[in-house]
This record gives sequence, C-alpha cells and structure tokens, in this order.
Amino acid sequence: MANLVVLGAGMVGRAIARDLARTHTVTAVDVRAEALERLAGDRRIRTRRADLADPAVVRNVLDGADLVVCAVPGFMGFATLRAVIEAGHHVVDISFFPENALDLDAPARERGVTALVDMGVAPGMDHLILGHHDARMTVHAFECLVGGLPKRRVWPFEYKAPFSPVDVIEEYTRPARYVEHGQVVVRPALSDPELVTFDEVGTLEAFNTDGLRSLLFTMRHIPNMKEKTLRYPGHIRLIEALRTAGFFDETPLRVGEATVTPREVTSRILFDAWRLDDDEDEFTVMRVTVRGEEDGHPVTHVYHLYDERDPVTGLSSMARTTGFTATAAVHLLLEGRFTERGVFPPELVGRTDGCFDFVRAYLAEREVHYRHEVHCPGA
Repeated sequence: MANLVVLGAGMVGRAIARDLARTHTVTAVDVRAEALERLAGDRRIRTRRADLADPAVVRNVLDGADLVVCAVPGFMGFATLRAVIEAGHHVVDISFFPENALDLDAPARERGVTALVDMGVAPGMDHLILGHHDARMTVHAFECLVGGLPKRRVWPFEYKAPFSPVDVIEEYTRPARYVEHGQVVVRPALSDPELVTFDEVGTLEAFNTDGLRSLLFTMRHIPNMKEKTLRYPGHIRLIEALRTAGFFDETPLRVGEATVTPREVTSRILFDAWRLDDDEDEFTVMRVTVRGEEDGHPVTHVYHLYDERDPVTGLSSMARTTGFTATAAVHLLLEGRFTERGVFPPELVGRTDGCFDFVRAYLAEREVHYRHEVHCPGA
C-alpha cells in the first residue's frame, strides 16, 4: 500500500482521490475548505488545507509521499509540478497549464523522478492512443475531436464547465497550433468551425483549440495533426462576442475603489453560470483518428468514446474519463510498468509495450470504454 498525495480537490481531484483510496493511503490537499468537506465523508481519505500556490507549502505537504498527483488549476500547474519534481517525488499531472512541461525534463532526470504529464482524457488518452500506434505504424495524420457537455441545453451557452472557468477561458483565448503538411500553423482559438455528427448526441460544433501541446515537439515526424473542441452549435458566436468585447482581457481596470481584470470578473460570473450540479446529467464524447500505413498497407484506426455521468457514484463523465486515466497512470508507476526517469507526456508512455493496453483495460474495469475500429481500404 502506497502513501499518495493528491494536490487539488476539485471535481476531478476528488474522483482521483476516491479511486486511489480503494487500495492505497490517500491525502487530498486544497486551499478551499468547501472542496475538502466534500471528501470528509470518506474515511479512507485524509484531507489537509493548504495554499498550493506557494511552492514551499507544496514541498511541505509532500513529506512522506510515495507518489503525487497534481490536479490543480492550469494557471498554477507548472509551478506546482516544478515544486513536486524539485522535492524529488514521482508525479502524475493533469493540470492544463500553458507552459511546456518538457522544460522540466532535465531537473526530473537529475533527481531520479518520473513525471507523467497531461494524463487526462484530452490531452491524455488521445495522445496515448497516438503513441501506441506510432510505435507500430507510419502515421500520416492524427485528429482528435473532443468535448464535455450537459445533456440539458440551457440558453445562452448550452455549456457547463467540468473544471475551472479560468481554464476554459484560457482554452478559448490561447492561439491554436496544429500541423499541416509538416508545418506548424497558428490560428486563433475558435477558428475553422465545422459541424460533426456523432451517433449518440447528433450534430456538434468543432473548432480549433491548442490541444496538441507536447505532440508539437515529440511527434515532429507526423505531417498532419489537429485537435478540435466540441460544443453545441452556436456556442462559438457567443464566446467570440465576449472575447471581442474585451471580457477576457487581462489588462487591469480601475472600477470605483477596486482594480480588477475583465477576465477575473468574467470568470467569477461564469463560475456560477457554468457550474455543473452534482446531479446534472452530462457526457464526454471523443473521436480519435490515426491514419497511415501498417505492414505496407494503408490503415485508419478510429477510437470512439462516449461516457455519461455515473448515476450510482454521482461522478461526472469528465471526472471519470480524466481522473481514471490519471489513476491508471499512477498504477503504471507503482507497479513498475513504466520505469524511465524524466518528464513524459502520454504519447511517449503509449510507445512503451503494454502501457496503452493496461490503461485501456483499467478504464474498462471502471466502465469507461474506448471502441476501436480499423479500416483498411482495398482489403
């Protein structure tokens, strides 16, 4: 039984803590008392209130930990991960931060630490799929379409955030990078909208977001790579209106006696408007397509994910699909299935024999299923 520390007790962090507490000793840490109170009823989990924005505090709460999971908001994710690595702890990270996690590879190796980063659903499982197939075929193109949405469409946004609105706004404002014919293309977030139909939910709106992340550095040999976010049709225009009007700006404004940024105010307002209620039905949908050649023949691998809130446990689909991928990665390390030292994004983990199959089986045990199709033209 390992001693594990989960940094962040938000919706996904709580799912991670509860899953790991099945077989290990778990301490959940967060600055928000209300977040920790939602774990108070689980006697298997210890809780500790601490401000994780302070690297010194992070190092202090990790004393005695065998392994750490980072599930903090993206704006503090990189600094938190760096503090964990500097403290010499193996770590699995799901924080969606804008910095390049590979910049921490050298200090991780120096301290003999393994850091598995971006180990969620997307980025996460989509990259794991790509890495698995890239080790076994010549990949010409990769595409991921992914989104988490409420089943009940409520005007005007028809959206609920499964994580911090700050991170969602970041996704809507950070320039999107994708690869086309071997060249990195930079486009505004929300650009190149298209309508895509899914059997389970009907037609959704797909648009560019900056989801390739580490693939831009680790998979330079693949000539075409793209990730798009999915929302209900019409969502883009509403977000573009807010963005164009300046609601996402970070330049401080003087309002009366206070100084605020438009993004801070918008995030606070949207926190209530986008809050996902505990009993609210929602789903996560993803389609990952890998095209190329295998054994000298053209082949296309397609993975389909459709997952809903679990009515028994009350866990949202985004908490399940993200959190259980992270806890699977924890077991990869604890069971010695992945032993290299340094910082590793999911695509590099997926290249290691057995890792992808282990994670997929782990998820299936928890009723998160990836349906795999193989298309061989002319076969």
